[in-house]
Amino acid sequence: MRPRFFVLHGPNLNMLGLREPEVYGSHSLSDVNASLEAKAEALAVDLQCEQSNSEGESIDRVQSLRGACDGLIINPGGLTHTSVALRDAISAAEVPTIEVHISNIHAREEFRHKSYISGVAVGVICGLGVDGYIYALEALVKNVSS
Repeated sequence: MRPRFFVLHGPNLNMLGLREPEVYGSHSLSDVNASLEAKAEALAVDLQCEQSNSEGESIDRVQSLRGACDGLIINPGGLTHTSVALRDAISAAEVPTIEVHISNIHAREEFRHKSYISGVAVGVICGLGVDGYIYALEALVKNVSS
């Protein structure tokens, strides 16, 4: 059975390519997912990508991953800085998780510097644009293989 990975894009990521392209770039969410799916195929792993603007839906989805996948890539968007509940769901799911941010959250507004998610993630990738998702997938695949 091939390793299974899940990507959860948080609030407003459905607006990639339209919202603040000077910060987030010109790639759409469909572009990001297509790149991830191509990389997953090359790595011989299964990948499912979803996006939600709802904190509750995101929590439900993360909880459902317990025992159902080998790794989670999450860009929690604004929930990064506000959602203890999402952090707790990731912790309870017991799935190796990599937090991804397209922009460098530490070089932006002060309120973006604090992540509730980082403490329960095996790694954090930020500021490397949409390529950060690919790096996260490669890292999770390596983690499962070792």
